[in-house]
This record gives sequence, structure tokens and C-alpha cells, in this order.
Amino acid sequence: MPTLRQFSYLVALEEELHFRRAAEKVHVTQPTLSAQLQQLEKRLGAGLIERGGSQVMLTPLGREVAARARLILREVEEIKTRAASSQHGFTGTVRIGVPPTLGPYLLPHIVPDLHSTYPQLKLYVRESKPADLQSRLLSGEYDLIVSPLPVVQADLTVQRLFREPLQVVTAPDHPLVGRKDIGRVDLRNEAVLAIEPGHHQHEQVSHICDDFGARLLRDYEGTSLDTLRLIVGMGVGIAFLPSLYVRSEIGARGEVAVLDLNANVYRQVGIAWRNRSVHTKLFNDISELIRKIAAERLPEVSVIAD
Repeated sequence: MPTLRQFSYLVALEEELHFRRAAEKVHVTQPTLSAQLQQLEKRLGAGLIERGGSQVMLTPLGREVAARARLILREVEEIKTRAASSQHGFTGTVRIGVPPTLGPYLLPHIVPDLHSTYPQLKLYVRESKPADLQSRLLSGEYDLIVSPLPVVQADLTVQRLFREPLQVVTAPDHPLVGRKDIGRVDLRNEAVLAIEPGHHQHEQVSHICDDFGARLLRDYEGTSLDTLRLIVGMGVGIAFLPSLYVRSEIGARGEVAVLDLNANVYRQVGIAWRNRSVHTKLFNDISELIRKIAAERLPEVSVIAD
């Protein structure tokens, strides 16, 4: 019979379409992964992988088996966590997914209190693009995600946490620096930089540009907020950056200037988990803890009572 380990190797290969990267993802050597997948094919009596050429591909049957294997692995994880919860209370690991545009600037304010409140709780935090967070939550790779909204999926419980203003940053010598009550009309025809597609912020900034009459520079899309900050400092364009990032990474630096924008521009941040999770109570408590910390220590944001 096929083993759960072989199923996990097949799922990893389907996601990476590369033997070495798949092996790294499941923490085994490439020969081990390849041998186990060959054994899986032998046990099933059918080919699952198209080998040869420059690209690894799964056969139609391989894709179907991988999809079913993913469901099986998720169910097994649910069984394990349910058993641990019923016997010992929650003492395991919560796997949290966050986007790189949020996690580094929010979690340092949250994690110490989480550890203090739940001393037996172990956190595994991993960054992913928002476009990948929902699928990885549904597949069981994450137990919980904290992400800009919207998070739209029928199988997920989603709660809003807070609104975070987006602030306009420019080069220090930009003509608008030093002016008060800058409005939308002042940003008309301005060149605007955004992070690369796959992030909520890319789509949001694109809509803001349409609303303000600004121009989105698609030839200068940053791979991170730090990249945007550096490009803005060189005078290429302006950018809308989250206030928690501005607080953490800009502060009193002179490489960019923060404008006093008289416009209500913000992103909503929320938390989500699978509807069937056995730790719904814990996740509700974590949501309330994040709101409490945000209200007490993060004056930039506005807490949402969901």
C-alpha cells in the first residue's frame, strides 16, 4: 500500500515541479524522493510522473492522485491535532502564514504576548505571497493566516482585525514635501510604484491610482517594501506604504519623506482558519489578543470589533 510519506513527496513534486526543490521542501535528499516516488508508481501499477526533458510534469493520473493525497494528508493532520487536543489540551505547534508586507512589522508586537499568554504554544511562522496563503491554509500547510483582506473562501472562517492606513512616501526633494493637507488632486499624474503582482497591495494601489488619476509604473514593480523604499528615494516615483512598515523601517530616516495626505486610504487586515479546525476557540482568543495589543500599542491602526 502507498504510504503517507510517499503521498507527501508526490504533493511536494506537484507544487514545485522540480525534484531538487521538492526534496528540499520535505527535507530529504533528491535520490530518496525519486526512489520513493518510483516505489509509489510501482505499488499503484501506473505512471504518475513524466520524466525526461527540462521540465518535470505529472501525468493526468498523477495530478488526480496528488489532489486526493493532499486531502488525505490534511485529514491525517486533523486527526493528530484532535487527538492531542482531547488528551492534553493544546500544547502543539500552530503554523501561521503571513505575507512579507505584513508579518515582519506586526508579529514582533504580537508574538511576545502570545508566548506569555500561551506558554505551551509553539509558533511556526512562514511568509508567503497572499495569493498562496489561502491555498496553503486549505491544504493544511498552515493552521492560521494573518493577511490583508479580502480572504474569500467558503471553507474558511475569516475575522477582521484592524484597518491600517497607507501613507505616501516620496524622495526628500519632491515638490510636495513640506506641504500640509495634501489631497487627491495633488497626486494627479504622479508616477506611483507598487509591489509586484501576487500581493493584495499591488491590486489596491492600482485601484488607488485609478481613483486619484495617478500613473502606476509597471516597469518598476518592487519585490519587497524595502525595494520600493529604495526606488522612491532615487526619485523614480512615489509609493503608498503601510503605516506599520513606515513606523518600523522609515521613522527618522532621511532617504524618503512621508507626506501628510488628507485622504482616507487604508488596508484591512484579518485572520483566517479552516472551518473544521479543532482549535477554533484558541484562534478566536488569538484574534481578540491581537485586537487588544493593536488598540494598546499600535496607534496607527483602527481596531475592528468583528
